[in-house]
Amino acid sequence: MREGIHPEYKKVVFLDTSSDFKFLSGSTKTSEETIEWEDGNTYPLIRVEISSASHPFYTGKQKADTAGGRVDRFKKKYNLS
Repeated sequence: MREGIHPEYKKVVFLDTSSDFKFLSGSTKTSEETIEWEDGNTYPLIRVEISSASHPFYTGKQKADTAGGRVDRFKKKYNLS
C-alpha cells in the first residue's frame, strides 16, 4: 500500500441507540466521543440507529409481504379466480 493515502484503521465501539447494544469492531470512522470497553481500554464511540440487535430481519420481526405480485393484484381487482 502507498503511504499517506489510506485512512487510519483502528478499533471503535459501535452503540445501537435503539437497543443499547454495543460491539467492538475495526473501522476507519472516528469520533470525539469515547467509551471504556470491557477490556479496560478506551475506544472511540460511534452511535448508530440500527444494528443486528434491532433490525427486523435479524430479530425475526420482519413483516412478510402477502399482497402478491402484479397478476395477483389484477385478479383481485377484477374478481378473477
